[in-house]
Amino acid sequence: MSQTIAPRVRTLLLLLLAVTGALLAGSAPVSAHAALTASDPQQGSVVKEAPAQVSLTFSEGVAMSDGSVRVLDPKGKRVDTGKTSEQGTNTYSVKLHSGLPDGTFTVTYQVVSADSHPVSGAFTFSIGAPSTTSVSVSDQEAGGGVVGGLYGFARYLSYAGFILLVGGAAFVLACWQRGTGERSVQRLVVSGWLALTGATLAMLLLRGSYTGSGKVGDIFDLALLSDVLQTKTGAALVSRLLLLAAGALFIAVLFGAYEKREDDEEKGDLTFGLAIGGFVVAAGLAATWAMAEHASTGIQTGISMPVDVLHLLAVAVWLGGLSTLLVALYRAPSIEPAAVRRFSRIAFGSVAVLAATGIYQSWRQLGSWSAFTGTSYGQLLLVKIGLVVVLVGIAWISRRWTARLSQAPATKAAKTSAATPVKATAKTSAKASAKTSAAASAKASAKTSAATSEKSEDEDREDEDQKESAATPAGGGDGKRATQLARQRAAVATARDKRLRDADPLRSGLRRSVLAEAGVAVVLLAVTTVLTSTEPGRTVEEAEAATAASSQEATGALAVDIPFDTGGKDGKGLARVEIDPARVGGNDMHVYVQRPNGKAFDIPEVKVSFTLKAKDIGPLPVVPDRIATGHWTASGVQIPMAGNWAIAVTVRTSDIDQVTVDKNAQIG
Repeated sequence: MSQTIAPRVRTLLLLLLAVTGALLAGSAPVSAHAALTASDPQQGSVVKEAPAQVSLTFSEGVAMSDGSVRVLDPKGKRVDTGKTSEQGTNTYSVKLHSGLPDGTFTVTYQVVSADSHPVSGAFTFSIGAPSTTSVSVSDQEAGGGVVGGLYGFARYLSYAGFILLVGGAAFVLACWQRGTGERSVQRLVVSGWLALTGATLAMLLLRGSYTGSGKVGDIFDLALLSDVLQTKTGAALVSRLLLLAAGALFIAVLFGAYEKREDDEEKGDLTFGLAIGGFVVAAGLAATWAMAEHASTGIQTGISMPVDVLHLLAVAVWLGGLSTLLVALYRAPSIEPAAVRRFSRIAFGSVAVLAATGIYQSWRQLGSWSAFTGTSYGQLLLVKIGLVVVLVGIAWISRRWTARLSQAPATKAAKTSAATPVKATAKTSAKASAKTSAAASAKASAKTSAATSEKSEDEDREDEDQKESAATPAGGGDGKRATQLARQRAAVATARDKRLRDADPLRSGLRRSVLAEAGVAVVLLAVTTVLTSTEPGRTVEEAEAATAASSQEATGALAVDIPFDTGGKDGKGLARVEIDPARVGGNDMHVYVQRPNGKAFDIPEVKVSFTLKAKDIGPLPVVPDRIATGHWTASGVQIPMAGNWAIAVTVRTSDIDQVTVDKNAQIG
């Protein structure tokens, strides 16, 4: 069974990397955590005179610099002054040059939300009358591209490193202090520190390009790095690096001075000091996430940030301890059942903390039951809850193996003590025979000893080595030969120990269940990483409500969002139909086609029709004109009477991929 351990671990790692890559690569670019809720001029509106400025209102505060908002004329030339200013609560503006011509203008923006995620978008308005425009809104999402992918991977790596570092150290101190002398455990904890440190440095370098141009060449731009250091996220990353320096000292003491202490009282005092210092460092590291991401914005930040710290610490203690236990079961010569039992109790407490803090976080980020299924954040949260339930179920199986393992040591000890004298007798007999007789006598004695004690093949090999050692003449080569034999005997002993461990059905059962836990845990970590980059459900619903209210207050216009999927490649999106003033008679109609990530979607054809089934009127077809990327318009759309009209939109995304979707709305 020992020969299958390494392939199993390699297979698990490959599977987990594949799942992680699919989750990270398959997810849409980072969702905006601050949404544009209003603008002046309004999106798609037609104003009689050129405005002096363009104002944007977001659902929360954003970081904005000069050049974050750009206004382009129909020919693509900038007509803004480049200087942005804050006009009020979450409202920002940029002044325009005077003497602007009539036509359709494009407004683009790229800012950073209060929870550190980049936000970008674009919309159009017209002066005098709509016109064609040469401006093509780029499909590059802020936080996307190569730089966005690297930044996302660094985020995942930082979470994984934090879990291994904190959870591994906690497992050793609280459950298995003998593990400080195990090389495999030392490597695991040090790997966590290296991963977290490397990922933090990478995020610090990538941050400027990630929230800005998205160009790989800007990664090492010192001017951008200087700007990043002045932001909240930059301060959090630098604080993390300083805490990691203290973490390096903690690791050096834990696996150095602590492991060498023999006096119980002195070791107890050092354990207490390491526990206090380790908790301070771990809580500080967790706080660097809480102070810069979801927990730092929205409602009840004074409560949410400490809760987020507790949540992260509980995750690290549970999943990091689980990883350390897995390494110990596979690599360590032995692990005491008492250590496994202690970790089982600590893991149960961690799960309880996770449940309590998770419920609060879910309420805070969702705000309503509808957001569970109606938003990407809620759907990902449901997946995360499902994975946690599966993980707890596997953990329950592990507890059963732990209970059986704790009852087995007496029997195993008896077997070990019975086998040890036999092995010692065989070795002594071989040595005596080698000293008093020729090589043939030594061989006969070894065979007799083997027949009497029923030794294994490994022990026969040891006796043969001893026979060869006795037959080797004294001289200069004797020391070299002795060294070789010592290495061979050590390898044989290691192989025998592994076979004995693998032959233990209780240990093997526990290893299998813990291995399954670790597999689900890594997938859970990937989902959590994506979840932290997804716009909270509460923010989505509040932004939609604010947008609808702003639209009604400004013009009384009707806006209807209709999702579509033509079934072909790149065939999913959203069609927004705006009717102004949404009353009987002539109306202006704007159709905006967007991708699932909110970016403008340029497609070959869009058609609209209106049907009033209650009066058997329609369908009344309308073919709007394209005036910009993802924007079609039509003037003088006649609505003959008030009623609940079915608005049907036909979308063609290729020569053969087409679909018609509809939605009812009250007009008039």
